[in-house]
Amino acid sequence: MPSNLVVRVKASSPEIQAGLAAIAKELDLPGEFPAEVTAAAERAAADVVLPELDRTDLPFITIDPAGSMDLDQAVHIVRDGDGFVVHYAIADVAAFVKPGDPVDVEANKRGETLYGAGTRIPLHPPALSEGAASLLPDQVRPALLWTIRLDAEGAQLDVRVERARVRSTARWSYVDAQEALDAGTAGEVLELLREVGTLREQQEVARGGISLPLPEQEVDETDGGFRLVFREQLPVEQWNAQVSLLTGMGAASLMVGAGVGMLRTLPPADPRDVARLRRVAKGLRISWPEDMDYPAFVRSLDPSVSQHQAMVVACTRLLRGSGYASFDGELPAQTRHSAIAAEYAHVTAPLRRLGDRYAGEVCLAICARTPVPDWVAAALPGLPKTLQDSARRAGSYERAVLDLVEAAVLADRVGEQFAGVVTSVRDDEATSGVVVLAEVGVEAPVTSTAPLPLGEDVTVTLATADLAARKVAFTLP
Repeated sequence: MPSNLVVRVKASSPEIQAGLAAIAKELDLPGEFPAEVTAAAERAAADVVLPELDRTDLPFITIDPAGSMDLDQAVHIVRDGDGFVVHYAIADVAAFVKPGDPVDVEANKRGETLYGAGTRIPLHPPALSEGAASLLPDQVRPALLWTIRLDAEGAQLDVRVERARVRSTARWSYVDAQEALDAGTAGEVLELLREVGTLREQQEVARGGISLPLPEQEVDETDGGFRLVFREQLPVEQWNAQVSLLTGMGAASLMVGAGVGMLRTLPPADPRDVARLRRVAKGLRISWPEDMDYPAFVRSLDPSVSQHQAMVVACTRLLRGSGYASFDGELPAQTRHSAIAAEYAHVTAPLRRLGDRYAGEVCLAICARTPVPDWVAAALPGLPKTLQDSARRAGSYERAVLDLVEAAVLADRVGEQFAGVVTSVRDDEATSGVVVLAEVGVEAPVTSTAPLPLGEDVTVTLATADLAARKVAFTLP
């Protein structure tokens, strides 16, 4: 399920830019690619060998944020009796990156592409990620071609993956695709994406899964200050995400069946965290009936309402226990991803996530009934730690940018009072905790001279909004 929070900073003030530079330095974020890595990528781009299987007859399309160049996925869907066949082409990074070469070594250091603050720190050099390996329109590209058959209700019947050469015939932005669908001018593939995506959403509900429709957060400069706004996901984004989830679940079923691979896992939510989210909902003035479970509550949220968008962001804390589990023989104790309510693997974004390249190779070997490549088998035991380390850095980056944004938005309101709800209190210090403010959709520390009233309505005063320190704090008299 999509879980990364995207914060786009349009503001160009010196304070904001200095804050972003400080974050990059503190977290030791990767900079430009070393010259030998760039050179190796350029050589690989010029010397790729295309697969023998030619599926350029399939009119694939890509659907991504406007302006994206690192296109991992292309989709094509056809009817198959009363069901469907989903063809999902994934960029074949292994066609360009060889084990131990400079690009591979650097990618293992980076782990994943970092997004935030309107910038992108890529996993692979642009010669590959935005060029030869990207599924750009009207270009023949090597790909891992997933073929997934669905029944009339959208349930998976079978899945396989093989190497093939493919060609995308159109690059859609989410906005353009949604507008075409709304106008009835989208064409067959997009119309079938809507149909299949809707069926897969119904399948998700039936199995108890959850997809968080994470909004993008943007900070704009205004006269004398800053403004934080949310951009809700469009329906086509969620339908497109369902195809990626479908593929990840199919990949997991292959690997679990073969007893080798790497899964994306998430243990069941801690009831204490769910209880805290109930208090956040109260703070944001969102109804959450006692008899409504967490999945049903998430599905009840309206992404067009700013408080609901803030609630979706708050719900990401239940994803913090997510991890990776590799195996060769005995299955790990935890195989399921509790939010997806199924076994699941990352295989659809190899240009942006290191582990997808390895998991894709495992699935190729399983479907071809050949041994898993030695370089993949050797890497599997250590991959979860590498990926977890990069995920922690990405999470730290996202949180730091969000802290900076919130400080910027509130910088000119120090001393003002806000209505909120105390959502948590420290076990070791009852006068310190966290408050949620419905007006601005902010969750921030709060202190008081007396024990904080957990779960109760309060009026707090903004005591600090420091851009340099990326700190916002409130007090309760």
